[in-house]
Amino acid sequence: MASGCSNAASTRSEKTIDDSKKLQIVTTFYPMYYFAKKVAGNSANVELLIPNGVEPHDWEPTAKDMAKIQDADVFVYNSQSFELWTDKVLKSINDSNLTVVEASKGIKLMDAVESEEEDEHGHSEHSTAKDPHVWLSPVLAQQEVNTIAKAIELADPKNKDQYQKNAAELNSQLADLDRLYKETVAKAKKKDFVTQHAAFGYLAKQYGLTQIPIAGLSPDVEPTLGKLAELTDLTKKKKVRIIYFEEMTSSKVAETLAKEIGAKTEVLNPLEGLTKEEQKQGLDYLDVMKKNLESLKLSILD
Repeated sequence: MASGCSNAASTRSEKTIDDSKKLQIVTTFYPMYYFAKKVAGNSANVELLIPNGVEPHDWEPTAKDMAKIQDADVFVYNSQSFELWTDKVLKSINDSNLTVVEASKGIKLMDAVESEEEDEHGHSEHSTAKDPHVWLSPVLAQQEVNTIAKAIELADPKNKDQYQKNAAELNSQLADLDRLYKETVAKAKKKDFVTQHAAFGYLAKQYGLTQIPIAGLSPDVEPTLGKLAELTDLTKKKKVRIIYFEEMTSSKVAETLAKEIGAKTEVLNPLEGLTKEEQKQGLDYLDVMKKNLESLKLSILD
């Protein structure tokens, strides 16, 4: 993939956007769709590739999905540390007319929490990787919005002013969200919170909190019995009263640990997709992030 468009996209070859045809943008999963849709407004068509309610970690594109990417003007994904299939797909399609946007480009990714886990066959394995969950920090989310906006502006310069205005408005809302998190955490009596998988590292770092994950980057891989025993001792010592789980994956391990230490379980949403209930309620990224903060209060303001 050729690098072009300052921290944003691969170089676009000669292609003119017909004035009567809106820019076609394909995005991978919900946060990328939300950011791109807010920037694009009514000036472009934005499509979500990985359906809401589908766990995106192990999702693989079909031939139909690959055709959608190839036919698009702009393709937006978070990072090759999350959408692991992107490099292979982009090498296999004719992307000479496609603006490819890696939204996290320019953000230094943290090393993932190292975890000893059991695979589906019960074998213990060590996993180390880069943590891709930058969208869960309202500050880093603004950087992703800027990266996406720059690429869309270059792809469709006639609507540049509108895209810039929309991006500024979204970033203002994200800055408000950042302030809300700061004000809440400033009152925190505790800094630790226990999550089902290691998705909240950037959010924790941004606000001086400590994430204690049960599992590593993959929400479906269960910890070893030894790791679970270690977590039981640690959470008892820290008098943890809440164990957070995710609605799009099994809550079995979170419930097991909670039962072991006499804690309750609550939802903390990594925003890898909206649940059916969230869609039904008309919630969006900002709404869910505010719900996450309310849920976090149960741990840190205890």
